[in-house]
Amino acid sequence: MQSMTLSIIVQHFFKDPEVIPSLRNMKARVWVPLENPVVSVSVELVPCTKISMELFDPIYSCGILRPSGHVVKCIHDIYPDYDELRQMLQEVDSEHYYAVGKMEREEFLFCLFKHLCLGGELCQYEDTIDPYISTTKKIYKDLISVQKDAETKKISVVSTVLKVSAYDESGLCFPGTREEEQTFAYLIVDPVKRNVTLFYHIYGVGNFTL
Repeated sequence: MQSMTLSIIVQHFFKDPEVIPSLRNMKARVWVPLENPVVSVSVELVPCTKISMELFDPIYSCGILRPSGHVVKCIHDIYPDYDELRQMLQEVDSEHYYAVGKMEREEFLFCLFKHLCLGGELCQYEDTIDPYISTTKKIYKDLISVQKDAETKKISVVSTVLKVSAYDESGLCFPGTREEEQTFAYLIVDPVKRNVTLFYHIYGVGNFTL
C-alpha cells in the first residue's frame, strides 16, 4: 500500500460514525469519548513478516536469562525493581541491546513483546520469560493473518500493520493526549477477511470501583 492510500484509509477509519463512539481517552482517570472531530492523522507502516518466534532466540543465550528462564535482576539509578530484559528493551547503552538486531526490533512481533514486558503503570513484572513469550505469541496469532502460496507452499503474513495517531484542532487526541512510550495504537488491516482491527493502550491508571 502506498503511503497516501494508507493515510486515507486511517482518516476514514477515525471519521467513521460506527467507529467514533467506541474510541476512548483517559481524562482525570476516567475513560471518556473523544471530545472533538479528528482533523488529521499520522501513519507509520510497521514491518510484519514473522511467522515464528525465532526472533527471540538470542534473548535465551545472551545473559539476560538464567538457565531456568528467570530474568536476571540488575541495579538501576531510577527504577528500584529492574532487570536485564527491560534494560535491553529500553536502553541503547545496555550491553544486550543489540542481541536482537535493528531490523528485528522494528517488527510488529517484537513491538508487541516490548509493550507486554514494559507493561502499564501498575504492572507487576514476571520473574520468568515464558509468560511474556506465550502471551506475545497468542496476541500476535489473534491479530495477524497468514496465507500459504499455492505453488511454493510458503506461508507469509498478509496483514498490514499501521502505527497510528489522530489529531483534533487542539493537537494529539488519540491514543491519549500526550506522547508516552506505552501509549500506542495499531491498525491491523486484513485484506483476506476484509476487516480492520484496532489494538491500543493508554498508559495510566483509571478509577477503581468495588
